[in-house]
Amino acid sequence: MAIFRKISLPMQVVIALVLGVIVGLLLYGHEELVNYIKPFGDIFLNLIKMIVIPVVFCSLALSISNVGESKTVGRYGVKTIVYFEIITTVAIGLGIVFANIFKPGIGLDPDKLPKGDISTYESSAKAAEHSTYGNHFIDTIVNIVPTNFFEALNKGDLLPIIFFAVFFGIGLSVIGEKGQPVKDVLSGTLDAVFWMINKILKLAPLGVFAFICTTIMTFGAAALLPLLKLLLVVIGAMIFFVVVVLGIVAKMCGVNIFSIMKILKNELILAFSTSSSESVLPIIMQKMERFGSPKDVTSFVVPIGYTFNLDGSALYQSIAALFVAQMYGIDMSIGQQIMLMVTLMVASKGMAGVPGVSIVVLITTLTSMGLPAEGLALIIGIDRILDMVRTCVNVMGNALSTIVIAKWENVYDKEKGQAYLKSI
Repeated sequence: MAIFRKISLPMQVVIALVLGVIVGLLLYGHEELVNYIKPFGDIFLNLIKMIVIPVVFCSLALSISNVGESKTVGRYGVKTIVYFEIITTVAIGLGIVFANIFKPGIGLDPDKLPKGDISTYESSAKAAEHSTYGNHFIDTIVNIVPTNFFEALNKGDLLPIIFFAVFFGIGLSVIGEKGQPVKDVLSGTLDAVFWMINKILKLAPLGVFAFICTTIMTFGAAALLPLLKLLLVVIGAMIFFVVVVLGIVAKMCGVNIFSIMKILKNELILAFSTSSSESVLPIIMQKMERFGSPKDVTSFVVPIGYTFNLDGSALYQSIAALFVAQMYGIDMSIGQQIMLMVTLMVASKGMAGVPGVSIVVLITTLTSMGLPAEGLALIIGIDRILDMVRTCVNVMGNALSTIVIAKWENVYDKEKGQAYLKSI
């Protein structure tokens, strides 16, 4: 036990990752054991989710109260949404290009591939189809304003919580000295929650082992090998997007994309292993602040990005949609593919907060485009692996977005960022 304590936490996570793969392979075919291993991963993830909302609310309300001007907050919001829309569109477009070049669905017989169960996702998609205003996107905009803040807290809906936190922070700023006791409470709460995070992260190796082990035990080689080309195309597109697209954006901001990878290497491993970007949300905010992005920017941009800036998910959805079309021999014209891009853009924003959002968005998109949604049942076996990869891309995209907005606002502290980079 003493030897284990001497190993750094990141190394413990890597060891847990490797052990999870080995044990998962050894136990493949014994699905009944999943129910005994998976709870350890779920408990770890629940612990993380437990502190995400307090971190987002306290840090955002506190930061906005220190900004002091509603015009500044509004400017942050406009620039953030504009950047998110541009980069998400690029991600979807890149996915379409990769799918057209490498054609991962050509040559596959849908009748010979093992089918997974997508009934849960289909029910979520049908539930999401019922909109008050006849449009999912408009519903999402309306629902940003909570009718009951405590109900939003209970459901864990980030957008209404962000709206209330921003409004509350502006209110604290306006009332001046009267708001200081409340700000002290928020600051103290934030310190306590970050102490909790440090304790929870010590359980990360256990959570990572459980998630990886159950993943390997469940999908096996039977699901992986027939869809290996799709897996390689998605991973290749993800790598290209991060290194080239995000790399260019980072270069325009005066930073190196590999520097951000170096800073977030431990968080990327954790996000990859758990398939949950929430597991690293608080640490990303903390680290990007250390890298030179002001606290008011990181606490504003990162939570919003978790709903509106899922670059990896957007890229995957466009490839998967064309994969299904190719597999069933459906030739889509350029006009139809442009319509696919638009549909994905709208659907992904309108489904914010829906469980299994990537598959749900795909089901809705394929149905609206006249493509066979049942084709998704054929790739559900490797979706967990794809989810792990796209989660890492989502994390990278949201981390970089804090630098983009800080640079756009001329508040990025490059010297602080370089000093932090050297200290790692």
